[in-house]
Amino acid sequence: MRSKRWLLAAGTGLAFLGGCQSPPKPEEMARTSLQTAPADLQLICANAAAGTAQVDSSKVLPTSSRQLDAASYSVDLDAGGRKFNCIVDSNGSVKSVQPIA
Repeated sequence: MRSKRWLLAAGTGLAFLGGCQSPPKPEEMARTSLQTAPADLQLICANAAAGTAQVDSSKVLPTSSRQLDAASYSVDLDAGGRKFNCIVDSNGSVKSVQPIA
């Protein structure tokens, strides 16, 4: 009986200490190492890919994106099962839409 109380007390103490951890610093978080494209630029790419793929824009979904440099983003898209990559600048000008083999 005594060992059960000790285990309960130890478990409660560990749970309490685990809840007191501070969150990671921003530079330690994975998300800060890769900037994604803003939603409006992803939608611009989706519309451009719909035209290239000749499918309804509702069938095109952005699957991932990343910042290439200070003024441009790369957006990967699925257009009804076909994969495309779009390069768009921060002003919303589509530079290219290419199928991914």
